[in-house]
Amino acid sequence: MLDRRRFLALSSTALGVGALAACGSGGDSGSGGDGGTDVEVFTWWASGSEKAGLDALVKVFGEQHSDFTFVNGAVAGGAGSAAKDMLQSRLQASDPPDTFQAHAGAELQDYIDAAQIEDVSGLYDEYKLTDAFPKDLVDRLTVEGKIYSIPSNIHRSNVVWANAKVLEKAGIDTKKAPGSVDDFLADLEKAKGAGVTALSVGTTWCQVNLLEAILMSELGSEKYNGLFDGKTAWDDAAVTSSLEAFQKMMGYTNSDRDSLDWPDATQQLIDGKAAYNVMGDWAEAAFQQAKLKDGEDYTYFPLPGKEKIFGFLADSFTLPVGAPNADGAKAWLDTLSSKDGQLAFNLAKGSIPARTDVDESQFGTYSQTALKSFAEDAISPSIAHGAAVPVAWLNDLSDATSQFTTGASDLAAYQKALVAAADKYAS
Repeated sequence: MLDRRRFLALSSTALGVGALAACGSGGDSGSGGDGGTDVEVFTWWASGSEKAGLDALVKVFGEQHSDFTFVNGAVAGGAGSAAKDMLQSRLQASDPPDTFQAHAGAELQDYIDAAQIEDVSGLYDEYKLTDAFPKDLVDRLTVEGKIYSIPSNIHRSNVVWANAKVLEKAGIDTKKAPGSVDDFLADLEKAKGAGVTALSVGTTWCQVNLLEAILMSELGSEKYNGLFDGKTAWDDAAVTSSLEAFQKMMGYTNSDRDSLDWPDATQQLIDGKAAYNVMGDWAEAAFQQAKLKDGEDYTYFPLPGKEKIFGFLADSFTLPVGAPNADGAKAWLDTLSSKDGQLAFNLAKGSIPARTDVDESQFGTYSQTALKSFAEDAISPSIAHGAAVPVAWLNDLSDATSQFTTGASDLAAYQKALVAAADKYAS
């Protein structure tokens, strides 16, 4: 098993390759000073439990920094893909928001290379975050001695969610998780036989999320993590078998998948129209909002495989170079990294806090399992959510996945496209 220290060292090294130092240090140089009271916060949290989390954080922001006014710059769609496209256009036009959401990890590489975000290491000292966040998380965020974002949470990507009542009708044991990917495929067949969609899924990024969960399960953490630094070849036989499992699972999915985002696919599960859904644990908040009872109405487990793995991602916020209201942005970063901010946000969104000193007893049953897994299990970075690969690599991988799942169905060509992407980007 790849231990936490080795994984985080690997990730930090991968993120730092070729990085250019952004202007300034500690978020002071290159950004605007007093930009008035409005603070534009750019996210993709526009609906559902994501917006609920944002709303909870905004409430705390208003209490802690009443001299500033939150301006919602949210752009909906595609796990942030639409927002990232708009953001890049704005950054290239020297029209940055005051702060923007980005996944912690390799996704930040492009912004660092383009000198579009500030080093916020000074804020870590000012807000005493080095002591509040786990050392290994801080190490992961550090690039050549600098830190470019502040995380609001930690999410797990490789979770299987299930409608317990649908499973019972299909004769599937709701108290015992399958022991392997093959066992899970057998349960999907049972669910299909019960007349429901066996596995609900949304558009391309949701399908990439499913793919990464299968790769983690079938390869194990060390071999999976090696996909991103060249130590594991994308034409490895274990990758081939993973793609075969992915193809089989996609055969159990809903026909309208390409027109749905994750809340729609999750809603199929909530409504009893689907048995299973593989999604990050932001889905937990959707079940809670629907007033479903944990263990009675729905259940969950990590996609089974060779070892226990926590599929890692974290939402974080940056200080853009040239931010119109840098002081307001720093106030937002202060709130999202505070005890009260992280507690309110993560309770609403279904994630767990990045801080280690938040009262964990207030979190529900699912979140307790996530806290335990993050502390004890192997960690592997999410592909779909920016922790494992930079945006350009993810775009190539997503394009290949879309072509494969929308009719081409040529597994050899799919794997060849994944190999080509890795040859282009892997360090």
